[in-house]
Amino acid sequence: MTGSTPSRPNNTPLGLDSTPIRITGTNLRCADVVRAARRGATVDLDDEALKRAGRAYEIARDSGAKRAVYGRTTGVGANRHAVVTPDAVDQHGLRLLRSHAGGSGVPLPDDVVRGALVIRLNQLAAAGSGVHPRLLRALESALHEDALPSVHARGAIGTGDLTALAEIALTLAGERPWSGKGLDPVPVSPGDALAFISSNAVTLAESVLAWHELRRLLRASHVITALSYCALGGSPEAFSEVVHAARPHHGSLHCAAEMRRLLRLDDDPPAGRRLQDPFGLRAFPQVHGPALDAGDALERILAIDINAAAENPLIDINGEQVYHHGQFSTAYLALALDGLRAALHHAAELSAARLSDLVEPDLTGLPPFLAAGPAGSSGIMILEYVAHDALGQLRHAAAPVTLGTAVISRGLEDHASFSTQAARSTASAVSAYRTVLACELIGAVRALRMSGADLPPAPVTDAFAVAAERLPYVAEDHPLSEEIERAEAVIEEFADR
Repeated sequence: MTGSTPSRPNNTPLGLDSTPIRITGTNLRCADVVRAARRGATVDLDDEALKRAGRAYEIARDSGAKRAVYGRTTGVGANRHAVVTPDAVDQHGLRLLRSHAGGSGVPLPDDVVRGALVIRLNQLAAAGSGVHPRLLRALESALHEDALPSVHARGAIGTGDLTALAEIALTLAGERPWSGKGLDPVPVSPGDALAFISSNAVTLAESVLAWHELRRLLRASHVITALSYCALGGSPEAFSEVVHAARPHHGSLHCAAEMRRLLRLDDDPPAGRRLQDPFGLRAFPQVHGPALDAGDALERILAIDINAAAENPLIDINGEQVYHHGQFSTAYLALALDGLRAALHHAAELSAARLSDLVEPDLTGLPPFLAAGPAGSSGIMILEYVAHDALGQLRHAAAPVTLGTAVISRGLEDHASFSTQAARSTASAVSAYRTVLACELIGAVRALRMSGADLPPAPVTDAFAVAAERLPYVAEDHPLSEEIERAEAVIEEFADR
């Protein structure tokens, strides 16, 4: 029956992560989204949250019978004053979904779709949308069964993932095919359509996954830089606690502390080879720190948005009122992503600079390009080209998207954050950064092998042992493509050190 609430699905959680995520609408973490998207953790919808969502549905339904409610009793966008006639009410929701399910481009990856489903479920559990509770149960069932809608990538500009969420809703309703296994169709109430698609859940999922990957790369960067430090005979003064206490930015403090931990630098460490190192080592905390801080700032914004009842209109179950607003705007998210990519570009530039230092005989005391063959051998010369190719890609991806805007729907909607594009640019930047780091890692490990340097009794020595085991040592000139791939895999291990 239309007004009934389906029972909770009784399925064994799928995937490697057997701990279910409790969905309350208030305390979903970014790490939980990653667990659901990539580790197969299932979800458990809180009964009280479902009751609150049911109450919001009742208020929205009753309000629509008394006053104009955007998207429920009216059209949307510039059609906001077009009142839906009584004879057309029953099909209004489906018409709205059908008209907005106009995405294009390639299908979104499965992990993004899973992430979007869990975020949208949690947002609906925050009880501000007014959708029928059966849609929450349907999303919960989809996550339990790993039933994924096929969703086009293109169609959002940071004011709501309208096309993607319309495609998801129509899939739940049985009007679009599932990408694999599917569920029985779920009825769509007349007021459900806009309430369901008024969200940026897909963009948030892409942002969370990019944030997660980048956070791990930034952690691994400390380990790789520590290896380069050992290969280059770096000076410990740049990481001194005294130095960083004099200018205590959070990110640079943390970065310097990590270098001291990895290298086990005490209060009186031995001097380096030079009075002052190149910037790649000497300014590492000051350049890497802002990227760490930008990642933390992004996480705070994501944590708010994945738990937000940001639907327009908002159904307030406490005051039993309906509010029309602009909470669909994602300027916070877009600007945070733009800032993060800019900070990441600086960090990547230093990694490329350290690679250049590693092939310079004046800094290492080793042959040019760490070549070990006859005169004229190229060694790892080509890695600089690869790193700067990736750095160029990152530089392009770092260009701010928030400087653009859009005026659509007959001029009514006259601003867009383009957070969707910012999220995808961030994913591209993360991929490029991984390649830059892999090139530096190969150079650092090769230099340490060739020099036979005594490494300190510190975590960096354990990291070198892992890298030396994973990366082959071939003295003569040879193709390096496989080593780059292996180095990128090693970086993932370094994120947990």
